Amino acid sequence: MSFINPNNDIIKNKKLFIFDMDGTIYLGGKPFPFAIEFIKNLRKSGKKVLFFTNNASHTTPFYLKKLERLGFEPSLSEIMTSGDVTYEFLTRYRKGKSVYLVATPELEDEYKAKGINVLTGDEEKADIVITSFDTTLTYKKLDNACRYVRYGAEYLSTHPDYNCPTETGFIPDSGAIAAFVTASTGVTPVYFGKPYKETIEMIGEATGFKNDEMCIFGDRLYTDIALGKKFGVCSVLVLSGETQPEDVERAEDKDKPDFVFNSLDDVNNIMFK
Repeated sequence: MSFINPNNDIIKNKKLFIFDMDGTIYLGGKPFPFAIEFIKNLRKSGKKVLFFTNNASHTTPFYLKKLERLGFEPSLSEIMTSGDVTYEFLTRYRKGKSVYLVATPELEDEYKAKGINVLTGDEEKADIVITSFDTTLTYKKLDNACRYVRYGAEYLSTHPDYNCPTETGFIPDSGAIAAFVTASTGVTPVYFGKPYKETIEMIGEATGFKNDEMCIFGDRLYTDIALGKKFGVCSVLVLSGETQPEDVERAEDKDKPDFVFNSLDDVNNIMFK
């Protein structure tokens, strides 16, 4: 690959380090040991850490326990998901609206507990349809979502990722589910999560850091890296997940990351060894 990284001091001078999860710090249920070491070194040096995943099949309490189990020693305030961003949008701009949610029971229960009017699918109409990464997906759920959208429901999606990386390969993610609904109804959803502005705004509000003080690490060009490129956040691509070197070569210059490394091990070595 012909990509040449700029001065590494750009990364060293950042204050907030944002990490994608799947494919960046772990793969499925297997952590990357070098990622654990890198994040420990960041904290020791006074840097702030935020874990952000587009994977809304689980909630922040789940990710807290998972990251603890894998050895990352997180606090709840260091974790954010696309499901959180979507919830914030609903409470700020769609308060009281009825929602048909195509999602896991875990996300559905959280939204109900937080006061969202989540429908069962038996109702005649819905104000809003939200599709997400639903590992309990059924044809009935898809049929309900399409029916409500055809009847005029606003269509939202927690995140655009087409595939989720696992230890055994990729599995269909939220973007693939949304593509089904779009193919049937002709309606494209409004997406949240990375790389959309609601996400970077929420990160800024939650942490107090400006965009030029942040650095985002991820394995996808169209979510992690795109968030950085769109909003002036230093973007670092790692090749430990979805994106391959040839994908970087094919990307337009405006879509290329600021840095490319094989993994977070390389970043750890340039910053702390």
